[in-house]
Amino acid sequence: MSTDAPRAPLDPKRISAEISQYWRVSVVDITESTQVDLLQLVSSNQALSKRVIVSEYQSAGRGRLDRNFEAAPMSALTFSLYIEPKVDKSEWSFLTLLTALSVREAIASLESKIRIDIKWPNDLLINEKKCAGIIAQATDKGVVIGIGINVGMNQSELPVPTATSLAIEGGVELDRNVILGAILNHFEVNLQIWELGKSFISEYKEASATINADVEVTLPGGKIIRSKAIGVSDAGELLLESGEAVTVGDVVHLR
Repeated sequence: MSTDAPRAPLDPKRISAEISQYWRVSVVDITESTQVDLLQLVSSNQALSKRVIVSEYQSAGRGRLDRNFEAAPMSALTFSLYIEPKVDKSEWSFLTLLTALSVREAIASLESKIRIDIKWPNDLLINEKKCAGIIAQATDKGVVIGIGINVGMNQSELPVPTATSLAIEGGVELDRNVILGAILNHFEVNLQIWELGKSFISEYKEASATINADVEVTLPGGKIIRSKAIGVSDAGELLLESGEAVTVGDVVHLR
């Protein structure tokens, strides 16, 4: 367990000591969005694969479906990473699920008493409340993946009643430097073996709170599907008992 204060500042040297030499991590005090910043660097050819930007505070963070992601300064771990996968572009959509698995594994390695489940495609839940979210955006050569984790937030700082944080759930490792290092290490290993052809579908099913649940899926056009989720495809689609394969949608678990 770290002896640092829960809201200890991000430290590039400490982060670098936790990870392989192939990652290049930049820390910024404040930004509108690490995702936007990194996408701009990629589009101007100023970012190589395994570039990471992590911020103390995001003033205009965004999640899936253009939702706001707000957190008090130093209370959350908000970062984006860029990779150029060594697989066909048609397979990139599974990276969101692979990232969710990697974040779950990393936190589990630090927090043995906290169980984290994945809500398709990329929300992390503790006791059915959201503690983290992921967004992925493809570029010509690679993918920029944004991750936001509620680390040190107290009840009054939560953005919605359905959210939670590692601190609220009794987390003992609240040092964001350590958590970021663990995530990058787990993701790096999983990415390498995924690129070699390993399927992570069985691991995702085991971690999923959505598979085998009755769900209501709202598609981008507004169409609503109610069915049972029975699996995910190699492309990361949510497979429904009714026969649909959902690529993008807002999922609600039905009781």
